[in-house]
Amino acid sequence: MRRSPTPSISTSILGRSETCNGDPARRIGNEYLYQTQAQANIEAMNAARVRKVIATCPHCFNTIKNEFPQFGGNYEVMHHTQLLARLIKEGKLKPSKAIEGKFTYHDSCYLGRWNDIYDPPRAVVEAIPGTQLVEIERHHKRGFCCGAGGGRMWMEEKIGTRINHNRVEQTLRTQAPRVATACPFCLTMFRDGISAKGAESQLQVQDLAQYLADAMDGTTSESAVSGPV
Repeated sequence: MRRSPTPSISTSILGRSETCNGDPARRIGNEYLYQTQAQANIEAMNAARVRKVIATCPHCFNTIKNEFPQFGGNYEVMHHTQLLARLIKEGKLKPSKAIEGKFTYHDSCYLGRWNDIYDPPRAVVEAIPGTQLVEIERHHKRGFCCGAGGGRMWMEEKIGTRINHNRVEQTLRTQAPRVATACPFCLTMFRDGISAKGAESQLQVQDLAQYLADAMDGTTSESAVSGPV
């Protein structure tokens, strides 16, 4: 294992020993490929004596947390927005640069409706000075898919309005110039949708962690530097 260069917490990565968790394969019906990938990851993680996992992708989070235990992979799994919200609450991360104006947040299906994680991402947004959080018309348990889940990231929609275009239209109606995501699939679908709608001047999309980084002054407290996850 190679040590991460991040100064804020003590973490490690599996490097080349880590492969895709297998979520896309299982969702599109290739159970054999999913189990092959899951077992390979579990063997690598157990060999490295992994106890805790931080996932930046809700699909990875859901699979490792809820499905890996079926194959002997039992870990404490945390989404990165949960970790960021905790560090902010504990005073170990202190966003100090204002980002003025309205923000909205898109609920990832696998983070929200599948795992009931709604508050931590919003706590991160609200911790940024100057922000005013407004909700998209479909949010929390009534959240609207970005269009990439269930393996549809790799499929073409040929009937009706593309799901990501629909979601971008809903977001534009908030009149918020910034939307935050907490999922790399959602981020990609929003970028594509914003570009397709020609709305680059009206709406910016970034992961929550990117907005938080923009609001930091480049320093963390001493306890954040030396503390565990």
